Amino acid sequence: MNDKRVVITGLGILASNGKGREEFWQALEEGRVGYRPVTLFDASEFRVNQAGEISDFDPVPYMGPKKLRLLDRSTKLLVSSAKLALKDCGLIITEENTDDIGVSVGSTMGSVRSIAEFDEVTLREGPRYTNPGLFPNTVINSPASQVSIWCNIKGFNSTISSGFTSTIDAMNYAYDFIQYERVKVVFTGGFEELCWHTFFGFHTLQFLSGSKEGQGFFNCPFDQRRNGITFGEGAGLFCFEELEHAQKRGALILAEVLGFGYSFDPFRINKYNPLGTGLKESIRNALENSDVEAKDIDYIAANANSTVAADKIETAAIKEVFGKQAYQVPVSAVKSMTGEGYSVSGVFEVAAALAAIDKSFIPPTVNYHEADPDCDLDYVPNKSVKADVDKSLVITFGPNGSNSCMVLGKFRE
Repeated sequence: MNDKRVVITGLGILASNGKGREEFWQALEEGRVGYRPVTLFDASEFRVNQAGEISDFDPVPYMGPKKLRLLDRSTKLLVSSAKLALKDCGLIITEENTDDIGVSVGSTMGSVRSIAEFDEVTLREGPRYTNPGLFPNTVINSPASQVSIWCNIKGFNSTISSGFTSTIDAMNYAYDFIQYERVKVVFTGGFEELCWHTFFGFHTLQFLSGSKEGQGFFNCPFDQRRNGITFGEGAGLFCFEELEHAQKRGALILAEVLGFGYSFDPFRINKYNPLGTGLKESIRNALENSDVEAKDIDYIAANANSTVAADKIETAAIKEVFGKQAYQVPVSAVKSMTGEGYSVSGVFEVAAALAAIDKSFIPPTVNYHEADPDCDLDYVPNKSVKADVDKSLVITFGPNGSNSCMVLGKFRE
């Protein structure tokens, strides 16, 4: 067991199907999808034009109308989520406590559009014609730095880029900083931005549902019809807080962070290990580090992203680790509603696990209609269910070897 208890006292989240903690949770309970035809760029050249786009995002209500001109979409999304998180947790940042507050963010492709557009001007017009004010947007840690600037946070500031597991890895880092008594509070989570460049990349790799000739568009994790991801975007920050600090200021405690598990299992570039070796190990590590047994888990927030291989591998891993109980514990895929947000998907999953604990419901896997013999667990099809959830497991993994899991529990004195 770890010495310091770490709790979650707030959440600021922006997703394609909801903004803010309560709205996002309501969307999950109702099974409301956020993907729609892309409007941020012309998608007519692609075989598929659906994505989990936050099409009505406006940073002004969160950040005010000033100092926005030189900030890119990624930064506005993340800072806006930070403002929501600050309001949600009720923490007032002052010169007396700012050094005890940190920022730990996960993202991998958050700067791709800014880099591409900045370099395009450099190549076409020459470096003298670029706007130097836009250069900071090309650096992956710039959005996290802007969170500290806009919120007057002077503790540590880190950005972790580990692909699909980035946000869980960032939360693990935040958890460790509190354990080591380096800070009392960390705003942790991540972000990704939908843009032509990332959409083009996933489409070219034929990773998107409907991107292969002759295939239709289906965002249906665990379903027999699944054929690829639906790209999504968003941002979210949780307020991780040392328990005594939270209690002293009378904060609302949503859940307790019990532990993490990680395993790096490189197999092939852009290929999942069909044996799921690292995934199984990360699940076991998370349970062991949390001092929790498989039988204690009441809900699994799955990585499931509607790809044929990943959903099958995840199902097999759950069955091996959980044994017969695998058929008793509900497993659901929030990406059936938000799309695959790459690095930020961990935020969506943890938010779902948090809702299960705090609001006593299991989010559904929507668009589930045709059973797959290889995916035969309880995926909470199409409608949420009421349930008393004491502990939740969050699973994230990617095709390049990273596997990260997290366990949340209901807070008890």
